[in-house]
Amino acid sequence: MKDWNAAATALYDGGFRRMFIDGQWVEARSGEVIEARNPADGTLLATVPKGGAADIDAAVAAARKAFEGPWAKWTPFERQALLLRIADRFEAEWESLCLSDTLDMGMPIQRTLANSRRVLGMLRFYAGQAVAIHGATIPNSFPGEIYSQTVREPVGVVGAIIPWNAPIAGSIWKIAPAIATGCTVVLKPSEEASLTVLMIARIMQEAGLPDGVLNIVTGLGAEAGAALAEHPGVDKIVFTGSTATGQAIARAATGNLKRVSLELGGKSPVIVCRDADIEKAVPVAAMAVFANSGQICIAGSRLFVAREIHDEFVRRVAEYAAGLRIGHGISGDSDIGPIISARQAERIAGYLEAGPQEGAQVVTGGARATGPGLDGGHFFQPTVLGGVTDQMTVAREEIFGPVISALPFDDLDEVVARANETPYGLAAGVFSTHLGTAHKLAHRLKAGSVWVNMYHAIDPAVPFGGVKMSGYGREGGTEHMEEYLDTKAIWINAD
Repeated sequence: MKDWNAAATALYDGGFRRMFIDGQWVEARSGEVIEARNPADGTLLATVPKGGAADIDAAVAAARKAFEGPWAKWTPFERQALLLRIADRFEAEWESLCLSDTLDMGMPIQRTLANSRRVLGMLRFYAGQAVAIHGATIPNSFPGEIYSQTVREPVGVVGAIIPWNAPIAGSIWKIAPAIATGCTVVLKPSEEASLTVLMIARIMQEAGLPDGVLNIVTGLGAEAGAALAEHPGVDKIVFTGSTATGQAIARAATGNLKRVSLELGGKSPVIVCRDADIEKAVPVAAMAVFANSGQICIAGSRLFVAREIHDEFVRRVAEYAAGLRIGHGISGDSDIGPIISARQAERIAGYLEAGPQEGAQVVTGGARATGPGLDGGHFFQPTVLGGVTDQMTVAREEIFGPVISALPFDDLDEVVARANETPYGLAAGVFSTHLGTAHKLAHRLKAGSVWVNMYHAIDPAVPFGGVKMSGYGREGGTEHMEEYLDTKAIWINAD
């Protein structure tokens, strides 16, 4: 087994890491810094600049200069070749990227390493899309010999804001389609996890990315993020994060009516029908929440189980949860890593107090995890709550922690209505061995993605996003490319 502790010491030693603007590694104009600490033990990994509005101004100016300058002359083939070079360099440095993510935000190293197919696949998928952008010749009914056609053009400068729970994939989902379409990017990572994003900028620069095409401004969301969202020099904002922040970004974007794509929160239902294959469904339903310690927007945290099998299924999910190993992400055998911060840990603890106060019963877990190797970190036991009703706080609000709320149901019409009775609509899961039941539920659930007899499947070719207050716009697939392109109509009078 690789000595991840030695690799971690070599990667981050508590020193200062600069941010990336116009091809240069720079400090914040203010000179202030933010500490990046390991959520597993509280140790200082590094400090990064605390960028603000002045830094955003500089980054947007650099992105605009690149967009209107040399980058505009790059051909689709050249953009494709660049993305393929980046993919190759990612593959060569994959272990370091994953170790950085694990140290900075806590996900167990075996899970970050396992994400290579998705991330490398994204880079190579968008490389393919770079040479597939085209318009159309359209017959029209205008009098005379008039020709009409469309061309697709990059939207311009893209402001991207990502959360802390998946820095590698989250960054590439924003940057790769921008490169493929010929846009430029100013990216603001979460102040909770900025280090991997800076590593990504370095890799892309070494792969030949021109100055100004990608700019990284580290800083607080209320300062740098807000300045980016409202900046008049930004043509489009793409954001992944909480619904409340997404609403604020949408309001800020009205200043110059910039285009907006939002992938926001969720309270996703998982429906286990009475004919489900229980052996297969139990681990998938459990990890629909416990993956990444529940810190994932698509977490299937409302577990609806047919009453006939409810007690057995919940018991088996609880047994599975109790067997998961909690520990430091670089230990190599941990299933559950730390919560990102003390603030988020307090928030989860509040929900675990509210659940029993409102009548829920703790089937397993329900408290912070303690023990050897967990000192100084923010760890929680994987928790299953029984006796939950739809009105309880734990069943209505996004917890963003390793907490499952189990709810029985009696028939399909009932469970569809209850599953859809939420302001969110990001994802849903269905477990049934009956094809008709699976089709019926998949079509009736109000969600951007529905998985049947599986969960968490995401592929570069398949669109992903939400409905209702889970946002709008899609990432992945050809639909994603549309988000970064404008359509221009051209009319030619041949008379």
